[in-house]
Parts: sequence; structure tokens; C-alpha cells
Amino acid sequence: MGGTLTIVRLQDLDNAVVECRRCPRLVAWRESAATQSRARAEEYWSRPVPGFGPADARIAVIGLAPALHGSNRTGRMFTGDRSGDFLFEALHAVGLASQPHAVSRDDGMRLYDTRMAAPVRCAPPENKPTPEERDNCRPWLAQELQLLRPTLRAAVVLGAFGWQALLPVLSAACWRVPKPRPVFGHGVELRLEATDGGAPLTLLGCFHVSPHNTFTGRLTQQMVRDVFERAKAVADDQE
Repeated sequence: MGGTLTIVRLQDLDNAVVECRRCPRLVAWRESAATQSRARAEEYWSRPVPGFGPADARIAVIGLAPALHGSNRTGRMFTGDRSGDFLFEALHAVGLASQPHAVSRDDGMRLYDTRMAAPVRCAPPENKPTPEERDNCRPWLAQELQLLRPTLRAAVVLGAFGWQALLPVLSAACWRVPKPRPVFGHGVELRLEATDGGAPLTLLGCFHVSPHNTFTGRLTQQMVRDVFERAKAVADDQE
């Protein structure tokens, strides 16, 4: 489990995440993906999905969990499904990704100044992890943020689940989270002061890039781009 390890490099953390089998329900579900009716005719990753992006990122993107036939198939955050297509298009448009489309781990995609992470690293049934599964996975996110701490200045949180899962991690780390905890909303911006004498962290809320939101027009490309442009401005201001 992540909380029992002392990890000093993001690559070591990623390697440890991939080997996790703590949640039996999630292990069984992720490994069943390749045999399901929607499965593609290719080899599935079917393991926990590590973070993606440089170790000196100033912006974190916090999602929910891997999609069963997206990241669980390809082995990289937000890669291989419609949510990822929408997100990478926006990141590329604002200069945070090298290309607008992400299809596989070896497609040449690079993130600039940005690191993707998730509160839950395995694909859950119906995209709904249990509270116990979320808590089992929490040490991975906590360690990832700790390793990013020297450069991290802003975090774009995609959806209410990610927001709710992230706040306790930040509160237990080195940032002051207000009480009562702030409510998620698109465009919400929250500056968290640090307790370690370092730079503050700014949280920015963004509706999740799920097809439910993007197909209905609740979330548009311009809305996502505006949030990331703001994250870039915040990171620049705090240097």
C-alpha cells in the first residue's frame, strides 16, 4: 500500500502504483475488461494507472478514476476515450500538451508543466468507487502531491468526486483547507495557504470532461480552456 512506502521519486511511485492489488472488487473488474462485450481486440493494460506528466509540473489535473475501456485499456491517464479526447484537445489549445489527440502510451504525447493524477487508480464498476476503495487509494495521491510540492502551484479538479477526495489529502498535507469545506462548482477558485512556509496552492473547479457533460453542452471546449488559462496565470503569478 502507498502509505507504507517511503518514495522519493515520481517514477518509483508510478512503479509501485502499478503493482497495487489492495481492492479485490476493483482488481476483478479491471482484469475482466478484455473479456467484456465492449472490449477492443487488443491487449489491455488492466492494472492501476499511474500519473502522467513531468516531475516538476506546476499544474495538477485531478480526475476521478480510469475508464474501463479507456485508461484501463491503454495504461495512461485520460488516453483512449472520449473524455480524454476532449481534455487533450483543450490542453493542446492552451499550450499544455504536445498534440490534441491521445490514443496510446507510445503516441508521443507530452504534457508541459502539467501532471495528471486521480484519487482512484483502478477502473471502478459504473465509475463509482466505494468510500473504502477511495480511502485505500488515498496514500498514492498524497505521496504524488508531496513529490510535486516544490513546483506545484495550481490544481484543476475535474468534477465533484475529485474535489471531495482531494480536500482531505490537502488538509492532511501542508495546505489550510477552510471549514466548512468549500463546495465544488465550475469556475470555483480557492487559494490555500501553506503551513510549511512554501507557496500557496490554488484549486480551480471544472466540470468533468465526461460525455454526459460535453455532449449536452454543459461543458464546452472554451470553458475548459478558460480554466486552464487561469491555472497557467496563477502558476505564473506565484513564481
